[in-house]
Amino acid sequence: MSNEFFMQLAINEAFKYIFVTYPNPAVGAVVVKEGAIVGIGAHQRVGTSHAEVVALLNAYEHVSGQKIEFEKTNAQEAHKFLEDKKDIFKECEIYVTLEPCSHEGKTPSCAKLISRLQLKKVYIGSKDPIASHSGGIEILKQASIEVEEGVLKNECDTLLEPFVIWQKRAFVLFKLAQTTNGKIGGGYISSKESLEHVHKIRAVASKLVIGGNTVRVDRPTLDCRFINAKAPDIYIYSKQDNFDRAIPLFNVPHRSVAIGDSLDFLKEKGLILVEGGEGMLKAMQKYIDWLLIFQAPKLSKNSLSYNIDSNLEFVHIDKNSTDLIIWSRYLG
Repeated sequence: MSNEFFMQLAINEAFKYIFVTYPNPAVGAVVVKEGAIVGIGAHQRVGTSHAEVVALLNAYEHVSGQKIEFEKTNAQEAHKFLEDKKDIFKECEIYVTLEPCSHEGKTPSCAKLISRLQLKKVYIGSKDPIASHSGGIEILKQASIEVEEGVLKNECDTLLEPFVIWQKRAFVLFKLAQTTNGKIGGGYISSKESLEHVHKIRAVASKLVIGGNTVRVDRPTLDCRFINAKAPDIYIYSKQDNFDRAIPLFNVPHRSVAIGDSLDFLKEKGLILVEGGEGMLKAMQKYIDWLLIFQAPKLSKNSLSYNIDSNLEFVHIDKNSTDLIIWSRYLG
């Protein structure tokens, strides 16, 4: 199997958590020993173990046959545990979509951990775009660890694209769910698993933007009840403030709901999630960076659809237990 094969597995794992890790980037890692995959992992949310650490913990379980007792996302405990298991990893190689971090922040340095474990070789997709976080490659080389850069660089750069953009201004993600024949009406379309996925992104988004007509007609709640997390702050994009304040949307605790027709906040750094129908897609089309499409395996005779001419570029396609998940650049 090729280096590209292993790196693609790391990319696939990272895409399962893209945006859920906000404000951190999505990163995936694969540990290989003597040509066999022994561990796969990804960074899952801010403040928790990075991809390399999760993959190494999974590799430890596979190679040793012993189950880890603590929570793998506990970065401090994970680093301490791994440093006591150096001998297991000396013949291992690791593939990481992003240069291992050098800095000490909410989590310890992954580059320093890999150096102490004396892994045989590290394959890297993208270099860290944040100057204060880079330097991991130098740390590895100083520890006499072989490093190969640029494996599937373009694909890894695409995975990193949202992170790079929200360092400068808002990254705008438009989420939509549709049937296989492109219909969007008639209640829930996507599966419970897909709904939970969306709620995980809602929970970390800087703001959830929704169109006024959707609020008036659908009377949504727009919370994160499927994962029991704090509901996102809401911005209703509307020229008129004629909404029924008794609907659930206005009565979710611990969040703000603003109404207006200015999008100046898109100049600020952050992750903006947009949900809505055809009108909202048309209103936001010059601001959208990516689309997240959940395509359900069903047909519908409902008349509602996104009746718009636009070009997309697929960047990643996945599938959960029921629905297709399609990540696309919005080209307009």
